[in-house]
Amino acid sequence: MSIPSRVKLVDVGPRDGLQNEKQPVPAAVKIELVHRLQEAGLKEIEVTSYVSPKWVPQMADNAEVMAGIVRRPGVRYSVLTPNMKGLEAALSAPRELWPDEIVVFGAASEAFSQKNINCSIAESIERFAPVAEAARAQGIHVRGAMSCTVGCPYEGEIAPERVAYLAGLMKGIGVQHVGVADTIGVGTPVKVRKAIEATLQHFAIDDVSGHFHDTYGQAVSNTLAALSLGVWQFDTSVAGLGGCPYAKGATGNVATEDVVYMLQGMGIETGIDLDKLIDAGQFISDHLGRPTQSRVAKALLTKRASASACEAV
Repeated sequence: MSIPSRVKLVDVGPRDGLQNEKQPVPAAVKIELVHRLQEAGLKEIEVTSYVSPKWVPQMADNAEVMAGIVRRPGVRYSVLTPNMKGLEAALSAPRELWPDEIVVFGAASEAFSQKNINCSIAESIERFAPVAEAARAQGIHVRGAMSCTVGCPYEGEIAPERVAYLAGLMKGIGVQHVGVADTIGVGTPVKVRKAIEATLQHFAIDDVSGHFHDTYGQAVSNTLAALSLGVWQFDTSVAGLGGCPYAKGATGNVATEDVVYMLQGMGIETGIDLDKLIDAGQFISDHLGRPTQSRVAKALLTKRASASACEAV
């Protein structure tokens, strides 16, 4: 076991978490969510996506959101850029509004790649080559998201060799960091370990992160499995926001609150204030009109309410 002493979390709630929401979320609410996350101590926040509003209407306000954030020194703000047009849109703003990092993506499943973007894995990554090159030329960090690394809604289980293949392609176009994603939340600790070990054939441990969905309630266990390999960076989503349209009943990304609670209980440093994080999750949950999906937040909010009731008596 090589458990790290500190962990960095990337909160993807404002982008990956909100993109599937059918009800429009005003830019002001998204901006406030980012502010609350950085106030809670998050140093990495995935803010928005530069995609066509035709395909993802929720992200149509990307420029407004990026312009509205009051940035903090030491915080990295990332955006998804699915093509060169998206990168050009992100860089059309004044330089002080540019993202610190862009995210490109690819699937470890040929069927998933074909059904979603109508091309092979190799073709999809080749399309990102000029995007990665242009971003790095401007001093912008490039992160790659590797989806379906343990399971696919079309192919079923994914062999580690497919993950290694995708990681190699990403390394080849200049991607600097990759996230090993269990996109539909079917992974278990052993499968996740194998996917990460395959990725480590091409990337150093400091350039690999975990991204786990909680469809089958395995996300925290999978996080622990990745920790045991020395992985110290993870994507999480405040209040468990998000999901996958290809997995019926998917409950979204693992909740940031749940991961922070586990890490704090293990004595691992995160730099995150759990109470402020819970407040951030409650803020966006209230706006969406539904309870938080974080079990830790539910438990601690109930505890808070009970304490308040006792004080009132």
